[in-house]
Amino acid sequence: MRVFVTKWLLHGMARLPLRLAQACGALMGLSLSWTNNRQRRICQRNIQACFPELDRQQQDALVTATLIDTGRTSTETGCLWFGAPARVEAMFTEVHGEEHLRAAIDARHGVILASPHLGNWEAVNLYCSARYPLTSLYRPPRMVELDEMVRSARQRFGAQLVPTNPQGVKALYKALADNQLVMILPDQDPRRGAGEFAPFFGIEANTMTLLSRLARKSGATVVCAYAERLPAGRGFALRFEAVDQAVADADLRTSLTALNQALERAIRTIPSQYQWCYKRFLTRPEGEASFYD
Repeated sequence: MRVFVTKWLLHGMARLPLRLAQACGALMGLSLSWTNNRQRRICQRNIQACFPELDRQQQDALVTATLIDTGRTSTETGCLWFGAPARVEAMFTEVHGEEHLRAAIDARHGVILASPHLGNWEAVNLYCSARYPLTSLYRPPRMVELDEMVRSARQRFGAQLVPTNPQGVKALYKALADNQLVMILPDQDPRRGAGEFAPFFGIEANTMTLLSRLARKSGATVVCAYAERLPAGRGFALRFEAVDQAVADADLRTSLTALNQALERAIRTIPSQYQWCYKRFLTRPEGEASFYD
């Protein structure tokens, strides 16, 4: 039943104007802010910890805005995945910093797109794969029945999806060696043993090491990439921002700190559009208490 409802929702939203699809998502998110639910509790915990400089009223306002934007992300994704190509292209109304990609490609360095769960990361994939050879790490959804649909949607403009295993990592190195783009979402908890701790919003966060290893061994340019949701259904502003070269440092903590700082700078520009409903700080350093109830 959940699979049917998810497919129906995504395809149904694709038939609506972007502004109306986002409005439907906003209502869904607003309803979450009115009840005591898991997403709201996780969002509150993250925002209270990451924005201690805000008073309680400001934190609560950011929680509500985040839940609304989370709803928008879910409904507008149908428009991106299943809308006509010309319609999707028209959603990319602003582009900032693409010269970072072009300069790296001209220098034959290859590009690693560090794309946090900010704004709509599906828009980054579609914009870039329509213009450049792009290889992206892919983890199948929990509802395996959706796997074929998600793969098809993400590869519709030419992206190549590779699994999160040694063969997939080998494909990323090959793409960079061929002066192409690879896209990684580096702000998820890789669980204990698959990452190292580095500060993120002043909190030790278990951070994937794959991107750091790719940058160091390949010499590729690392660019923070995200698609900011513009108001009133005006589409997205694609933003490409240079990442400090320390991201390729041989010292892993130095590298991971540089990566997290780049992500944090981007998130602070549009904090409500970040995925605060995710348990980013689930894995804790040895001996530290659980972060979430």
